[in-house]
Amino acid sequence: MSPNAFTRRNFLRHTGTSVLLGTAATPALLDSRPASGQPATKPTGPTAPPPHPTPTDFDQVYDRRGTDSVRWDRAIAHYGPNIVAAMGVADMDFRAAPCVTRALAERCAHENWGYMHRPDSYAEAVAAWNHRRYGVEIDPSTLVFTTGVHPGIIAALHTFSPPGTRVLMMTPTYDGFYGDLRFARTVPDDCEMVVDADGRYSVDFDDFDRRAQRCNSFILCNPQNPTGNHWSPEVLTRLGEICLKHRVVVLADEIHCDFVSRGHSYTPFATLDPEIVDNSLTFMSGSKSFSLAAMKVAWYYSTNPDLLARIKANTRADLSTLGMVAMRAALNEGEPWLDELIPYIDANHDFAEAYIRDNLPGVRYTKAQGTYLAWLDVAEFAERIGAAETAARESAEAVNPVTPEAIVQRWFAERAGVFLNPGPRYGTGGAGHMRMNLASSRRIVELALTNMAEALAEA
Repeated sequence: MSPNAFTRRNFLRHTGTSVLLGTAATPALLDSRPASGQPATKPTGPTAPPPHPTPTDFDQVYDRRGTDSVRWDRAIAHYGPNIVAAMGVADMDFRAAPCVTRALAERCAHENWGYMHRPDSYAEAVAAWNHRRYGVEIDPSTLVFTTGVHPGIIAALHTFSPPGTRVLMMTPTYDGFYGDLRFARTVPDDCEMVVDADGRYSVDFDDFDRRAQRCNSFILCNPQNPTGNHWSPEVLTRLGEICLKHRVVVLADEIHCDFVSRGHSYTPFATLDPEIVDNSLTFMSGSKSFSLAAMKVAWYYSTNPDLLARIKANTRADLSTLGMVAMRAALNEGEPWLDELIPYIDANHDFAEAYIRDNLPGVRYTKAQGTYLAWLDVAEFAERIGAAETAARESAEAVNPVTPEAIVQRWFAERAGVFLNPGPRYGTGGAGHMRMNLASSRRIVELALTNMAEALAEA
């Protein structure tokens, strides 16, 4: 593409609107237009929060550049200011739910930051949320807060998987788990999933059973990041039965559970047969649902008091006042906002699937059942641009091996201004794929895909 391909004018040409200038403190916004998607589902029941007073315009572009955003500023630091669509790191580009901003402002009005007393209302908010949305009953007194799902899983690995032992995972899976395993000095045991001609993933249960015999713990990703699977009760039950048979503790990471595509449903592992559930712990947070990752609040729970007692002995959580305040507000008051967001994300998936099918030859995407992530098959495109040959040449002179997918990442970053995550980082089965984050204004999603299509046409 031409050197001016990613200028401000090019951005406006694709969005068809004007921009209000802003700074890092007051980010630039595009003019708004009505959000699309399915009508929000109104929560019911005695613990349902009041309805959100005004609809949220998720089409409005909220500029996060220059705010120390990992998603945007790290991509720009690596590839330069031509990045106009940072579609990598899994957080969202939308303004926070208004209830969160309001709660933080109210707390900041009290200008003292001494030690925080945490009343029962924080655990009760988590329990009410789980009961209201998923039908899961949690005794608030047994709930354990952590500074993220990662510290919780690491505490579990320290408890159940001694250094040097294997940890079972179904792959491709969330790349952060590999960092957790390295920290706990354990070894990944990748059970590669089976992918059919339509790009759908399923579990190889025979391979899972063989691997379970040599593992102490299994990290379940439900729904599966990056493939987007929402596991059915039947699949979860079979996994749970195999783990129970081989005395493998299930560590269920269900952080993406609120994002469900139309026609699919989320099954909490904690709703299975009690004997299976007793062999598990569930790790959750509102950090994905409300984009509060930097607030560093998560929790885990189990119906098994012995497992809880053992892992609590290895858990140390230094929670911040603002993190707890933000999370409680989101769980108590943010449900209407989230119920508006979910169909918007679902429509982003529909848009991406159709656009890629019609305009990106050599790239395939099968709509995810859940999460706000798209798992792109780029194997044909990588072959077309000779990514494997380029990677081999560069690997010969590099300290670390260069993968074909790293070449694809650079190709789209430099020629389209679009940053994607390379598939091999998600473990066995990730080759030939890229991960794309769709949790942005549809204008940004459209800009990213349009630039990719134009770059492909000029290749």
